[in-house]
Amino acid sequence: MRLFEYARPGSAADAVRAFGPGAMYLGGGTNLVDLMRLGVAEPDRLVDVGKLPLDAIEQAGDRLRIGAAVRNSDLAAHPLVRSRYPMLARAVLSGASGQVRNMATTAGNLLQRTRCPYFQDVTRPCNKRQPGSGCPAIEGDHTNLAILGTSHACVATHPSDMAVALAALEAEVHVTGQGGDKIVPMPGLHRLPADAPERDTVLEPGDLITAVELPAPPPGASLYRKVRERASFAFALVSIAAVLDVRDGTVTGCRIALGGVAHAPWRAEHAEQVLVGGPATGEAFRTAAEAELERARPLPRNDFKVPLARNLIVRTLEELTS
Repeated sequence: MRLFEYARPGSAADAVRAFGPGAMYLGGGTNLVDLMRLGVAEPDRLVDVGKLPLDAIEQAGDRLRIGAAVRNSDLAAHPLVRSRYPMLARAVLSGASGQVRNMATTAGNLLQRTRCPYFQDVTRPCNKRQPGSGCPAIEGDHTNLAILGTSHACVATHPSDMAVALAALEAEVHVTGQGGDKIVPMPGLHRLPADAPERDTVLEPGDLITAVELPAPPPGASLYRKVRERASFAFALVSIAAVLDVRDGTVTGCRIALGGVAHAPWRAEHAEQVLVGGPATGEAFRTAAEAELERARPLPRNDFKVPLARNLIVRTLEELTS
């Protein structure tokens, strides 16, 4: 057994002060505790932020503020979320199981680590665990790994369903840290691997997420869909959060985010640019999807994700216009 210190601060400011070298924040523990059991995470100190008074969901004008400690099950069931942001509620309910959602927090969901098998296996090299050790997934088991935004150092995917919906909703992540308070936009919180795959986000050591704020719901219809290998408790092969505003047969607004395809929730900006101002037709949707996926760089055993993502984009947008 590896010993570690445990601290339970009473405020966000106290949590930041309690953070130091070798420390990690503990929320619901649904991911971190698993990583500690596997030996992937070996903190010298756990700073428990799961009980901080950050568990409120509050409306402020036309915006909605979600505390970092709000449990996933409470988020998905909240009347304001279900009525104003149904895509987000559906995304949250698509993740994990009911028992896990009862424990998992908003911030923890955003910050969960990849489920790449090489990252979770401490007997194998992995650039995310040990920078410079290599990425065996590129030649090995990469069936459910990334096809967009990959690098020579990492082809892992980000596992969150909620983060995909928040990227499409253009949420703002409120953070407090040793450098003060700041707001990080989504997309923008998560980063692509490049030469530093050990960094999942742009957060600095000691930065603590305190809330996620949603702007007014965008005009148009929205939908979250997830393709997975089994009906529940499975990570996405490909997922999509889409918002489509159509007036008189013309696309006047569009937001598309994809999950299961990249190291971060992937905002399909090329597809959006192709669609806006054009006709809301199946042919136009296919053209936009293909424009986005021209940048895909699949590996031999995950090239099926390219047509899967294309078909999912087309099918979802068609459903939003029906």
